[in-house]
Formats: sequence, structure tokens, C-alpha cells
Amino acid sequence: MTAARRTVLAVPGSSDRFIAKSQGLEVDAVFLDLEDAVAPPAKAQAREQIVAALTSGSWRAPTVTVRVNDWSSPWTTQDVWRVVTGAGQHVAALVLPKVQSADHVRALDLVLTQAEQDAGLPVGRIGLEVQIEDAAGLLHAADIAAAGPRMRTLVFGPGDFMASMGMATTTVGAQPPGYLGDAFHHALMTILVAARAHGLQAIDGPYVAIRDVEGFRESARRAAALGYDGKWVLHPDQIAAGNEIFTPPQADIDRSLRIVEAYEHATSSAGGAVGAIVVDDEMVDVAGLRVAQSLLAKGRAAGLC
Repeated sequence: MTAARRTVLAVPGSSDRFIAKSQGLEVDAVFLDLEDAVAPPAKAQAREQIVAALTSGSWRAPTVTVRVNDWSSPWTTQDVWRVVTGAGQHVAALVLPKVQSADHVRALDLVLTQAEQDAGLPVGRIGLEVQIEDAAGLLHAADIAAAGPRMRTLVFGPGDFMASMGMATTTVGAQPPGYLGDAFHHALMTILVAARAHGLQAIDGPYVAIRDVEGFRESARRAAALGYDGKWVLHPDQIAAGNEIFTPPQADIDRSLRIVEAYEHATSSAGGAVGAIVVDDEMVDVAGLRVAQSLLAKGRAAGLC
């Protein structure tokens, strides 16, 4: 079963205080950040802080990952090597930002393979979570999703995407004023389709107005309605809302169970080998069965069924 990622907490790798606080929070995943949350002079020391935390601490979150710097920076290879050789057994995946092509993923795979070998880890144990953050990345989303067996998730990066598009707002993750629709719909759907076509999770990026919980909820609702598996959170105040919004309601889980049970019986010889049935006054055929099964998969990942 794929691990749930309803809420993915961003934690600056250069802050021992924030790292310690993150260990007790009720999120599905944590990523320790070496990229945007860490100033250039602090990059090398942050690697050491992350390795120390991974080897000595533990997290309530079942999934712990590390975001390395992107390939346009001078730090990517050193990030991968130090983290994986120092604490790779504690890392579920590496997060690669600003991915513009499948070549970016393949390059990381090569370095990661050598680091795993040097650390004595099974090759391929550490997965990859890939951020699509600009126009070039969005154009190549399908190729990126298919870039290799390490791929676990595609993540929408709204901040750099907004800059790439020239959107008229400075609040990352918020809708630009004056636009009546959803300015992120095309990007979100493109990433979601690419992810689903290759069996990956799709994760929405952050909403940076950390005190605006209702704004966060609206942003999360839009992504959840499309089918996204979760969203990045930047502050503990966003966690409860994110877990709630990306968890299927119990009533939907119960109905999905009724659909699956009724359909399995109806299509059996004992049930008359019927191809379409009525459940709760709605017609259900094999397409409706798949919708119910998909929702139940999310419920199981969240530990509800």
C-alpha cells in the first residue's frame, strides 16, 4: 500500500528547533529542506544537521524525506552524497525541486545509485519525489512522471510556477486578484494526469499565508476535489485542516464499501451475474465500482478501513 501523504510538512534543515518540533506533529510526511528554506552560507552545515537528526531522532510521521537543491545550483550532488551516505537508511525519498525534464530525474537517479552503493544500501530503496514548478516542467510532466522506477510523487510548486507565468499576486498558492476561475487548474490537472498515468501520487504545493487557515482550506479543497492525495503544509496550524480535507468522509467510505460488496455479489454466479446494479438509488456499473475502489484505497492509506 502506498503511504498516505495527506499533509507533508516542510522543515528547514538548518533549524534544530524546527526539526525537533516536527518530530511530534501529526503529519503523514515530513521533508527536511536543504533548498529554499536554507540560506546559501548555511547549506553545508544544514546537511550535517539533517544527518544528525535522522540518525539520532525519530518522527511520528511515518514518512521522512529530504529536499535537495535543484540541478541549476552547485549543491545537488553534495546534498545527495552527504545525506545518503550519512543517514540513507532513514530516508524514504529525496525531493528534487525545479524539475524541467526527465533528464533531471535520471541524473539524480545515477548519483543516488552510487551513493546507495557507497552506503551499503539496496539500490533503488530511496524513492524520488519530483517538483514541477515552471512552464518547461509542466510541458514535460508526462515524461518526468515516466522517468524511472524510483518515482513516487509529482508535486506542484506554485511559487516558482507563478513567477514563471508572471501571475499578478505575491501570495504563493493564492488565486490572483481579478481572475474569476482557478488560475492553477490547468497545471494541477496536467500534473495529476501525468501522475495517475504512471501510478504516482499527486501532491499540491504550499499556501504561504500561514495564519489564513480558511485560505489554506479553500486551496486544499480545490486540489482534493480534483483527486490530489495531499498538500504541503508550512505551519502546525495548517495540519488539522489538511488531514481533514484529504481524508475521505466516513459516509463516502461506508457507501463505497456497500458498492463494492453489492457489485461483487451481483456479478457472481450466485448473484445472477448482473453487470449493472442500483445502490442507494444510483446506477452502478464497473466504472462506478472503480470510483468506489479508488476512494477506499485512500481510506485505507489514511487507516480508516
